[in-house]
Amino acid sequence: MLDTPAAAPAVTDACAMSPAVSVVIPAKNAAAYLGETIASALAQADVTEVIVVDDGSTDDTVAIVRSIRDPRLRLMTNDATGVSAARNLGARTARGNWLVFLDADDRLRPNAVTTLLAAAKAAPHAVLVYGDYNTIDSAGRRIGRRDLLKGRQKPSGNVLERLAGGNFIVNGGIMLIRSEVFHATGGFDISLRYCEDWHCWCRLAATGEFAYVPELLLDYRLHTANTMNAAVRTPQDFFPAVARVFDDELILRKLPSGAAPRLRQSAEVHLVTYAATQAVRFGRYREALGYLGMVGRRSLKAMPRSAVKIALSYFGI
Repeated sequence: MLDTPAAAPAVTDACAMSPAVSVVIPAKNAAAYLGETIASALAQADVTEVIVVDDGSTDDTVAIVRSIRDPRLRLMTNDATGVSAARNLGARTARGNWLVFLDADDRLRPNAVTTLLAAAKAAPHAVLVYGDYNTIDSAGRRIGRRDLLKGRQKPSGNVLERLAGGNFIVNGGIMLIRSEVFHATGGFDISLRYCEDWHCWCRLAATGEFAYVPELLLDYRLHTANTMNAAVRTPQDFFPAVARVFDDELILRKLPSGAAPRLRQSAEVHLVTYAATQAVRFGRYREALGYLGMVGRRSLKAMPRSAVKIALSYFGI
């Protein structure tokens, strides 16, 4: 369980110090893609350090890190205690006043960090700035079509109420987080197996504003290992995180009075819809229809929107 801070720290004005960005990469048996991931981080002009936290790999992950000669790159060991513990460990040793949590199979797009820092400068009181991503395959070819959603605007400002109703951010590689606020809110909850990032983002949103920049900043890789993992997840896998979010006093105190039951229902609908979209992507259409029925049992009003999202997932959107 995470401690609830008595109060969030005052946010340092982004213009008051020169930004230092630490990229934390948790890695377990990530040899197939890790070199490309590290290269994408080191190619960012504004990255001060890249911290790879090995989580008990049995492949060439460690050897790949050690083969890269760059003074900004550091290797740490996490003894197979999980991705959340690995991220927390990397963040504790990070020297930057901004953090990026980059997965070991994804890659930052050119100038992604510069773009986020510019957004942070324009919103000096934001505790987190974020953008968007597109999907690529194992060979690095673009397969997503999120560029078709170019006109879509995600929220800025006080986003907690909307975020508690469903994780619209998805991937930590598209954001910068103020280090001081991340540490004050306790980091990632290691008791959660899934959606620990959503819970962490909600705690951050309870402490201050977010800022959105409408740019594709990350290539989110879909490949055999992570798609097989996604393929077998069910809505029940995600519900412990829902319970955790709506049992978190830091979050509940900042939500509008009486809003928690409605937002909890929305979050459940969001996660069931996500499970249905994954089922469609793997050709399990009967299962997807069953999940759509679960949406209906929670909210008939939400069914049409969920059905549209499920249909769009067939086209990779």
